[in-house]
Amino acid sequence: MDSNFLILLLGYALAILAASLLGGYLPTIVTMTHTRIQIVMSFVAGFILGVALYHLLPHGLVLIPGPGAVEKAVGLMMFGIILMVLLLRIFNFHQHEFGDEAGDFPHEHEHAHEHEHSSSRRRLISICLGLGLHTVTEGIALGTSIRVGEIHGGEAGLAGLGVFLAILLHKPLDAFSIIGLLQAAGHSLRTRIAVNVGFAMLCPVVALLTFLGIGLLGHWEEEVVGYVLVLAAGAFLCVSLSDLLPEIHFHSHDRVKLTVAFLMGIVLAYGLYFIESGAVHGLETHEMH
Repeated sequence: MDSNFLILLLGYALAILAASLLGGYLPTIVTMTHTRIQIVMSFVAGFILGVALYHLLPHGLVLIPGPGAVEKAVGLMMFGIILMVLLLRIFNFHQHEFGDEAGDFPHEHEHAHEHEHSSSRRRLISICLGLGLHTVTEGIALGTSIRVGEIHGGEAGLAGLGVFLAILLHKPLDAFSIIGLLQAAGHSLRTRIAVNVGFAMLCPVVALLTFLGIGLLGHWEEEVVGYVLVLAAGAFLCVSLSDLLPEIHFHSHDRVKLTVAFLMGIVLAYGLYFIESGAVHGLETHEMH
């Protein structure tokens, strides 16, 4: 194992940890307007979409062996999309606004406080579980993407850069949502801090365990990495569209701003496509010959 890649992963993990902690702290110091949240979501959604199609999918295709590699990749991408849709259906966790306007904790029935509290509590637990599972998939994608660079002898400084940035940009939104919901539900500062720290640590820990675990697979390592990458591509694709589609259908205001932010996210992901891992692209050229 190249220690440079492990050091890189630890650096990524610390940055994601800090970004997530900051996102969880924001509800106490910043009032995020609806327009600001939508602009950030549009940019991040475009970037995640680009990472799924320009980074995860091509790298995964290179590593999946056999003449049926494309069919396997498409099947696993579809499975990743279905898996994420099921998580969204069951836990209804992928939202970044809260409060009375967003309807997270309704107060229409003042005469039924106990029932309302119980319902809000169940929804909060559901959102926390959903975001936790979503974070696990991000950690797996990050640990696996860094393995790609090590497998092909690329430079550690560029390995997994696109996936790392996608998580880094998206994680504060998730932490902002979950801590904001806790605050809206009246939970204590101590509880919010504990949840924020635990949530912030989840992705880095999973990424590290994934990176180390894949190294134990021996000759299966490359194939498994390929499968995981295309599966993650499907999950990232679904996450991106789950942010975009509601905004497109239900928010007619600020269309130009939101569209520009979305396109800027894609452009950034496309630009990183050329610098993330020269070794992977060199391998593709070599195999064509």
